[in-house]
Amino acid sequence: MKISILHYATPPIVGGVESTIYHHSRLLTQAGYQVNILSGKGEQFNQEIAVHLIPEIGSRNKSISEINQRLSRGEIPEEFINLRDMLYQELSKIIKTTQVLIVHNALTLHKNLALTAALKLIADEKNTNMVAWCHDFAWQDSLYTPDLHPGYPWELLRTPWPGVQYVTVSDHRRIRLAKLLNLSESNIELIPPGVDAYEFLGLSTFSRKLIEKLKLLEAEPLILLPARITRRKNIEFAIRVIALLKRDYPMTKLIVTGPPGPHNPQNIAYLNSLKSLRKELGVETNVEFLYEASDDDEVLIIPDNVISDFFRIADILLFPSKREGFGIPVLEAGLVRMPVFASDIAPVHESSADTAYLFDPAGAPDSVRDKIASFIESDRAYKLRRNVLSKFTWDSILKNKIIPLLDSFADKNGNNSSKT
Repeated sequence: MKISILHYATPPIVGGVESTIYHHSRLLTQAGYQVNILSGKGEQFNQEIAVHLIPEIGSRNKSISEINQRLSRGEIPEEFINLRDMLYQELSKIIKTTQVLIVHNALTLHKNLALTAALKLIADEKNTNMVAWCHDFAWQDSLYTPDLHPGYPWELLRTPWPGVQYVTVSDHRRIRLAKLLNLSESNIELIPPGVDAYEFLGLSTFSRKLIEKLKLLEAEPLILLPARITRRKNIEFAIRVIALLKRDYPMTKLIVTGPPGPHNPQNIAYLNSLKSLRKELGVETNVEFLYEASDDDEVLIIPDNVISDFFRIADILLFPSKREGFGIPVLEAGLVRMPVFASDIAPVHESSADTAYLFDPAGAPDSVRDKIASFIESDRAYKLRRNVLSKFTWDSILKNKIIPLLDSFADKNGNNSSKT
């Protein structure tokens, strides 16, 4: 499917809509769609995404400003008609093979009414599927209403266009748009903007590959055990806790960051016993030894900066050691405000200053399971984080919202796939 995205400006221009266009176009391209951008101002920011710059699409072109001044007085100058017709001709050529034309704001905002009018001519022809991505509404903004008047072309901004799919970025906006256009809210799609977790958290490329391969952002909760695989780390206890958690939290995942300890040959036997326990308890997909995540048979060596990345993405530190010299992971967890569930041993008291959730490393795993479950059911910061990761990352929005919308057009056109 070929998709065109239109807005007054595009990256590297900075703005909320421009950021949305950047992420939508990038992710859709990665997903196999052919994307091109139509804009009045900006630059090509991705070599796989064509950018067509037409100054008259913008909102601050000199001729547009002059036309807007006269329109604000209720006049319809000849220059408006000429610009409308020119934009109609130019856009029609560019989108001739476009299956979906996504238009940001131009159907509800008055920054370039000649563009709006040209798009109405294109929409009436019904040669392409048009999506009106609506962020702002001129007719509902007291700052803009003095510039608006009854009749054409101002009425285009508060009249529903037949055949156009309207989209808003929040439920609040959807309610307002439904009222403005006298549409049912059910006829308006809600697709929010999102965040790029990898970029925001400053995760390395190495970390990103591991996280995507193991689907760690989908884990709920994601539990970190930063240790080499040696008996004193009591990893079997953690595996039993995960098996108990899995009953109510099937997406839970434990990450053991280190390889087998290099100084004791018995560590390999210990590793084999952990793998057997993992299989016996049915948590092979819930317990990951990072050293195994290599694409070949080599042991994967995890750099320190990647370990730091895992501290930033994990929800909980689980530290069931029988013995420790001090407990540095507890300090690292403190730096990223990660809750610590740790053995009730003297070094942990010292490193955690008694702020950790403590347990007997020789006790019953179900008590630790209950402590963790109580935490994740009650902690608001945890719930907010999980909500963001499940609903508001750009990847999840693409998967759960945008692609289904595009698939609906493919179905209407009689295609089996939105990417054909």
